Amino acid sequence: MDSKTLPVIATERVVLRWVSKHDIDSLYEVFSDPQVMRYWSTAPFTNRDDAVKLQREIATGNETNTLIKWGLALRDSDRLIGTTTLFNLNLDNGRAELGYAMGRAHWGKGLMNEALQALVSHAFEEMQLRRLEADVDPRNDASIRTLERLGFQREGYLRERWHVNGEIQDALFYGLLRREWLKS
Repeated sequence: MDSKTLPVIATERVVLRWVSKHDIDSLYEVFSDPQVMRYWSTAPFTNRDDAVKLQREIATGNETNTLIKWGLALRDSDRLIGTTTLFNLNLDNGRAELGYAMGRAHWGKGLMNEALQALVSHAFEEMQLRRLEADVDPRNDASIRTLERLGFQREGYLRERWHVNGEIQDALFYGLLRREWLKS
């Protein structure tokens, strides 16, 4: 999916769209913040080149359909404030993993919940996926609440799954089925 075929998904306050070179500074702002990256499976960016590399990886992933990553932008300004991702796509089995990050200045406003509702609808209704999965650090209460509000169910506890910044981290595994989403 290139910038012409990646579907734009708009809600009342946010837009999921292609991540362009114009978004590199915003990517750096989000992914260099230690608080945003606290429960992520990689360390915070240390320089702007990390954001340049990420933007290229996003473009390549979208073009090769190995992942689908949207920029999360404010609808009124088109300013990128985060990302949402479907990755580890397995279309034969109708499943994907869900990932997301948002700049700290926008936390607590319901923007990620709004964006993810639209993304989950797209995944189940347009892409006809059968299952979505999410891996979250057990200490990340806000992300757990977001997933549970969307209807994800806790399916497992994976001990010592990640090694990030010298810290061993556990993971909670969540899943949501299309039939559950469509029922709600």
